[in-house]
Amino acid sequence: MHLANVNGRGSVIIDNRVIDVEEATDGSISSDPMELANNLNHSILSELTLNDGSPQLDESKLGPPVPRPGKIIAIAINYRSHAEEAKKEIPTEPHVMAKFPTCVTGPYSDIPMRDLEMVDYEAELVLAIGKSGLSISKANAWEHIAGIMLGNDISDRNEQFRLPLKQFSMAKSYDHFGPIGPVLATPDGFDNPEDLNISLNVDGEERQNARTGDFIFSIPVLIEWLSRYVTLNQGDLIFTGTPGGVGDSMDPPTYIRDGQIVEATLEGVGSLRNRFITGDMK
Repeated sequence: MHLANVNGRGSVIIDNRVIDVEEATDGSISSDPMELANNLNHSILSELTLNDGSPQLDESKLGPPVPRPGKIIAIAINYRSHAEEAKKEIPTEPHVMAKFPTCVTGPYSDIPMRDLEMVDYEAELVLAIGKSGLSISKANAWEHIAGIMLGNDISDRNEQFRLPLKQFSMAKSYDHFGPIGPVLATPDGFDNPEDLNISLNVDGEERQNARTGDFIFSIPVLIEWLSRYVTLNQGDLIFTGTPGGVGDSMDPPTYIRDGQIVEATLEGVGSLRNRFITGDMK
């Protein structure tokens, strides 16, 4: 099942056509897209069907499927290829940082870079929590996941590595530095939601290409480990880490320039396509 934020309203997408959730359920589920990340609603949503009036999807109307997450947890190193290019040891437990929720933006939004000169990309599988929990076991992890999205963990490498304090969370949390989408894909729609192809290109040049089956820490392991320490609430997001190929590790390091288009794709979910612009958002 593909769930989407269409023009600010929660929707189900079938065959590239739109079912408005509030209208189709006679108001029993509100139009707020945050309702899409509530597992209690999924049995109702899965029964909705197209009718003659169901409009075609206009992709330009898509917003972030989970627009107001309570918190965003990000995993720093979760592919061996990224650990190797960053010259880091393979971690024995997850390395965690935060992205502030105000970084969230839509799958096709322009990304303002202000006057920054070291802006980088990171394609990542993003989990949306659909059922709150603490101390969740690996065996029960998928029961707490509303669905999968694609995200770009955009980062200001200058701020991230600036001494004396390395500001990882701040450098990844500027407004618009967290595009997600294009849909929230429920786990039941995948043959294997733990092994998906993920890729990213800049102006058509491939930079990243990997499979999420190569995670150092699988999705159930991440859910169990994180929920040992913090409650995962319905509507929270988890960025699960990026594969090798980031611009900062190229020789020479190569960062995003004004006007470039960064397109990321996740198998079974779709693509983000964002234009990066110098200056602030108008």
